[in-house]
Amino acid sequence: MVTPTGFDDYSLYSVLSDEELMKLAIDRSLIEDNNSIGSIQSSQSVDRQPNYQPNQFTTRVRLPSATRHMYDFPRANPNPANPHPNPSPANPPSADPIIDARPLVNVIKNGDLKALKEIVKCNPMSLLVPNEGGWISLHEAAYYGQIECLKIILRAHPGMVNTCGSYNQTPLLLAAAFHQVNCVECLLDRGANPDIANENGETPLFKACEKPNVEIVDHLLKYGASVHKACVQGVTPLHEAAGHANVEICQMLLEAGAKLNAVNNYRMEPFYMATQNGGLDVLHFLIRKGADINCQARKGETPLYEASKNGYKEVVELLLSHKADANRTTKSGLLPLHIAVQKGHFDIVSMLIPATSKVKVQRSGISPLHLAAEHNRDWILEILIEAGYDVNFQLAEDRSKMYEDHRSTALYFAVSNSNLEAAEMLLDAGANPNLDMLNPLLVAVRQGYMEMITALVEHGANMNASIPTHPCSFPAVVMLGMKYLHILNYLKYLMSNGCDALSCFDCTYGSKPHPPLKISRRVSIFGETLRYVIDEDEARRNTCVQFCEAISDPTISRWAGPIIDVLLDYVGHVKLCSRLIENLDSYSDWAGIKVKAMPPHSLMQLCRLKIHQQVGIPRLRHIDTLPLPPRLIKFLNYEKVNFQDV
Repeated sequence: MVTPTGFDDYSLYSVLSDEELMKLAIDRSLIEDNNSIGSIQSSQSVDRQPNYQPNQFTTRVRLPSATRHMYDFPRANPNPANPHPNPSPANPPSADPIIDARPLVNVIKNGDLKALKEIVKCNPMSLLVPNEGGWISLHEAAYYGQIECLKIILRAHPGMVNTCGSYNQTPLLLAAAFHQVNCVECLLDRGANPDIANENGETPLFKACEKPNVEIVDHLLKYGASVHKACVQGVTPLHEAAGHANVEICQMLLEAGAKLNAVNNYRMEPFYMATQNGGLDVLHFLIRKGADINCQARKGETPLYEASKNGYKEVVELLLSHKADANRTTKSGLLPLHIAVQKGHFDIVSMLIPATSKVKVQRSGISPLHLAAEHNRDWILEILIEAGYDVNFQLAEDRSKMYEDHRSTALYFAVSNSNLEAAEMLLDAGANPNLDMLNPLLVAVRQGYMEMITALVEHGANMNASIPTHPCSFPAVVMLGMKYLHILNYLKYLMSNGCDALSCFDCTYGSKPHPPLKISRRVSIFGETLRYVIDEDEARRNTCVQFCEAISDPTISRWAGPIIDVLLDYVGHVKLCSRLIENLDSYSDWAGIKVKAMPPHSLMQLCRLKIHQQVGIPRLRHIDTLPLPPRLIKFLNYEKVNFQDV
């Protein structure tokens, strides 16, 4: 069997114990791997120079595969009271402590000074053998907080104080990240460089501010740690301290020269990050120091916007008391009031309403009413209406186009959400139900929501509205509801209030034979596909669909008779086209409906239709106020009345 160069004898020693394998690995690392050991030997010679400075000196040794298993075990948390903030992928902490088979690591972990001194005496170079993550014994001691072990190792190898692991982690960075205060002080005393950052650009000072530790920050600053070095995302130690609401560390950093208005890659200042976490005390402190309370992040968000989004009532109150501008918009045009409404923060909305300019709202192209209705914030909708926001304000065209149906009013949002309470609030406040391209009444009809239909009709909804993208020659409310049994209930209601029944009997072909129905036209409305059949000529002309075509669809034709019967009550002299007659002839029980369509028509019915015509559609719902006998009023409203009573 051929084995990789340098590992030919591994199979010969596979029966050795772990301790024997480790000794073999150390011996081989000292005498066979010249490329790896060269760096260690050179470091020894450099260490002996009296004026040697160990800045960022890095030692890396790659172990033969036969020995790597001794250094690959996960570590248990050195300090259970302080869990790992960001465990290294190369050194993941273990949820369940694993018995560590590595004698050297166990010695350091357990603080066995006698055993460690013996290793230093007998085989000092073993302290420099790194694991897969590039950690040597010095990293282990700093990680576990074993200060005495750290001192012994540094006495043996003082030039390794700044050794970096595979992720550029120095022992000092590990000690700072895991709150090993004594180790931090020791390493700094031995010449550790406080400004060596890991691969993410995070320095020991950054780590001490990320999970705030005042004592470690103090040590690092005394040894000259830079307060200006930022991580790869541009976040400085002051950003971290402010974001974690630590006033004491913020003060220490500012006294050391940190820039109060430094920005990260997202244009966020420390003050902005403090508002993200609701740190009231640190905000007070930063304001006293002169922080810009109206600073804006990359997308235009202000601290007030951020606090309003997160629901920090006290922070919003503080910012407004210091004259924070409630009328600065994000790049998307939204104000703090918009986001507070969207998130449902009632108290914050109440505070922002008097501070927000209605002109700015108008320029934004979206009203807080839209967001309140869209997200069913009824209690907020009510106070916005009371505050005088225009219930008929329409979305700007670019915002309207973000919705497939191009909705534009707050009322549409309420109807679309089947929110009757919100719809009634808007209608009672004067909302016009006929402003949207797709009439809200059509949405309510599609939902089969009779209470919503009634509310809209009573406030003047156009019952003869059409669907612009899918024209038909009869009212769209009839087309949308024909598939459902309860259509007869609301069909009678709509017709009684002025829906155009006569157009349902207009037909291009009349009594002439209709072309064969061979093409199925599909219409997608409100996320649902409606299907109806049309003739070939109609398809070629691409004209609007007729009632006789729509009702001939197999899924609808079973209701053709009852639907036609209702419609005949609301028309005078009409003539059924040949296709409607075909539908009525398909069931023997519908024979009487054909007779009902034939002249002569009842004089009472013709008179009722004439009165409706004279009254006019807008006033039909007030027909009860006419100075007429109650029974005649009932008759005019299509309520059941015995003929002899009339």
